[in-house]
Amino acid sequence: MDRRSFLTRASIGGAAAAAGTVLAAPAIAQEAPQITWRMASSFPKSLDTIYGGGEEMAERLAEATDGRFQIQVFSAGEIVPGLDAINATGDGTVECSHSVGYYNWGRDPAFACGADLPFTFSARAKNAYNYHGGGIDRYNEFLDQYNLISYPGGNTGVQMGGWYRREINSLADLQGLKMRIPGLSGRVLEKLGVVPQQIAGGDIYPSLERGTIDAAEWVGPYDDIKLGFQRVAPYYYYPGFWEGGPTVSFFVNKGQWDQLPEGYKSVFRTCAQAVDQNMLAKYDYLNPTALKELVATGAQLRSFSEEILEASFQAAQEVYAEVSQENESFKTQYEAMLQFRDDWYLYQQTAEYTFDTFMMIQQRNGGLVSEG
Repeated sequence: MDRRSFLTRASIGGAAAAAGTVLAAPAIAQEAPQITWRMASSFPKSLDTIYGGGEEMAERLAEATDGRFQIQVFSAGEIVPGLDAINATGDGTVECSHSVGYYNWGRDPAFACGADLPFTFSARAKNAYNYHGGGIDRYNEFLDQYNLISYPGGNTGVQMGGWYRREINSLADLQGLKMRIPGLSGRVLEKLGVVPQQIAGGDIYPSLERGTIDAAEWVGPYDDIKLGFQRVAPYYYYPGFWEGGPTVSFFVNKGQWDQLPEGYKSVFRTCAQAVDQNMLAKYDYLNPTALKELVATGAQLRSFSEEILEASFQAAQEVYAEVSQENESFKTQYEAMLQFRDDWYLYQQTAEYTFDTFMMIQQRNGGLVSEG
């Protein structure tokens, strides 16, 4: 090799080396592209807890990606009705949604497994099952046929049993009761004589006020007080046995998800889990005060009778057997949930239950009166 040839090649190599930092920029940009998605929420903006989960997700993603991954959140009805948010995600109308799987019960009962099933999990148990018991993966195996992928994005904890225009003292009182209650839960109560109605959150109050329905379940004290149900249906029952640990989820169009860089997928999952945990903590913090306010403004607290709870439990088992015969995807998920559920409630009878029960006794006996 002559000297001129060597210098020419060295110069080219040196120039390339010197430009290394400049050349690296496009590669980095390719790894972290600018992405803008739309998220359809199933909830009204007035519910800062559950609707706020979508906004929190958008904020966390933007912060974690230096503003390169942006999501614009739209409340129920702004793009599609709240109950259509999941389907709008699968068909590509929006890139993602924040919703509850059981809203799609009518399309496929197995959608409900990612949200909640009556008499299965508390929120804490559901999180254990989702993150360590394979729940998320099983749900996504099912969702693949609908061009969707999903990650938990919130939980309310055990919900209340809803608002009633008249007292419910026995099974006879359920006969012909028109109640806003979605999906699988409605099918369970239908066996006890209830006439289930699927109504979006924003339409519940006027339906109760006009007497179109006799009862409605929503979430719990903090959200319910915002909607003013106690003014038109004063009897407030508990527990909402159909929603012991209802998971709100982020649903993403599978095609859009597959195009994301792996780093963005990881950040999305991490932010979703943060929202999932934070929503539950927020409800746990706000509900105690809200319940006291509800009682002060006219709500009359009632617990479901053992007769109603036992009959509802048996009705749920009948529904699970029926649906499992009809739907293999539901059966696969449900049976996996049962394996963990049985161990969970056996364990819960030890330390956790004993501690909580003791503290509740102290509270009732006046031993937890705060000073000052």
